Amino acid sequence: MFVLDARGHPLDPCHPARARRLLAAGRAVVHRHTPFVIRLKDRDAAASTVEGVHVGIDPGSKHTGLAVFTNHEGSRAGRYAIQLDHRGAAIRDRLTARSRYRRRRRSANLRYRSPRFLNRIKPKGWLAPSLRHRIDTTMSWVARLTRWAPVTTVHVEKVSFDTHTLSAGKPLEGAEYQQGTLAGYEVREYLLAKWGRTCAYCGASGVPLNLDHIHPRSRGGSDRISNLTLACIGCNQTKNATPVQEFLKDKPALLARILRQAKAPLRDAAAVNATRWALWRALEATGLSVHTASGGRTKWNRSRTGAAKSHTLDALHVGSLDTVTAWPSTVLVVKATGRGTYARTRTDRYGFPRLRLPRTKQIKGFATGDLVRATVPTGKNTGVHAGRVVVRSTGSFNITTRHGTVQGIGHRHVHLLQRADGYGYTTHPEARHRAAFPPPPEGGGIHAGGT
Repeated sequence: MFVLDARGHPLDPCHPARARRLLAAGRAVVHRHTPFVIRLKDRDAAASTVEGVHVGIDPGSKHTGLAVFTNHEGSRAGRYAIQLDHRGAAIRDRLTARSRYRRRRRSANLRYRSPRFLNRIKPKGWLAPSLRHRIDTTMSWVARLTRWAPVTTVHVEKVSFDTHTLSAGKPLEGAEYQQGTLAGYEVREYLLAKWGRTCAYCGASGVPLNLDHIHPRSRGGSDRISNLTLACIGCNQTKNATPVQEFLKDKPALLARILRQAKAPLRDAAAVNATRWALWRALEATGLSVHTASGGRTKWNRSRTGAAKSHTLDALHVGSLDTVTAWPSTVLVVKATGRGTYARTRTDRYGFPRLRLPRTKQIKGFATGDLVRATVPTGKNTGVHAGRVVVRSTGSFNITTRHGTVQGIGHRHVHLLQRADGYGYTTHPEARHRAAFPPPPEGGGIHAGGT
């Protein structure tokens, strides 16, 4: 749990059991409900020993993992885990709809107006709103964590794949990083993402995949990433040192697709990498100590500690580390929901208003998006329901919980926990720990073939 001193300055996090004892003894009060933050009445940060915590960030297109952990000489212990769900897809759909409305207005027989579609100059470093939202949301939560915990260092994935290591062949962090196990993980992750985790020749998925040279090495093929693909064991052994043009001479469409895809860049990864660079620059501007790493190193770290795959565990394993001793069993899922809209009408399919919303957004002391708890003594909704509330002018509210939406709850049974802040909160258990296994041999576990 996050802890603040009497003046609101962050202290080191504590165990939930200790937080309960402090609250029961009257030494602390609840400062915030979700994430749960307490404030001590008799403690001052200036007179306390504060060791500080680190924050790990695993950026993603739909979800971003945040992990708060302590670090002692390379040994990490996870203290808090947050999965941040972005709404970039919704923003993209809204922008697409707006562009269609504008295109229709330009082509309709309307009164003349001067064209404005060529006078919008994008500033340097401009990102699409759906991508900018991801950076702004992540930075907002980094700022919140720095208010609730003594954050000293941030670890962030700067790139998905270290393409410099893959192509340049120059040592970035020593010979082990250039030629050892980690370099194999970079190649592996890149190829798995680029070829959709399937065999390039037969499309098989869910089977062991080998690294295959499209143009065999025995015939002058190179080890460049553009000459590598994935093949199942059967296709890899059948192709062997046969040129791909001869191997697929009866399948010209498949041959053209493979050659085209081999040269094409990983566009989605490139977009994510561009966002991560912007996120790194924003983190550098905060004044915190920022350490960067690649996605290949993160997976290599997880393979050594035996951790399962999840966004929050990836965030915990970002960067250079020796061991991970523990991590939280529960993850706080934070979903970006927005703060509503200015529109006070709902339209039909033709654009005419069909429903008028109330001008007053707060009903009976509650507003849509507030975090509430309702205790219903009788009726079909008997029980305790906690979640985001949707208000109605009649006083009969809907509450969205982790199990679904409960409709028709009277406002008299509703108790406010926290005002709306543009996010919805749920929890789910962390991914199970899998048995640790030693790192795979050089090459990252993908066997070379097609010699």
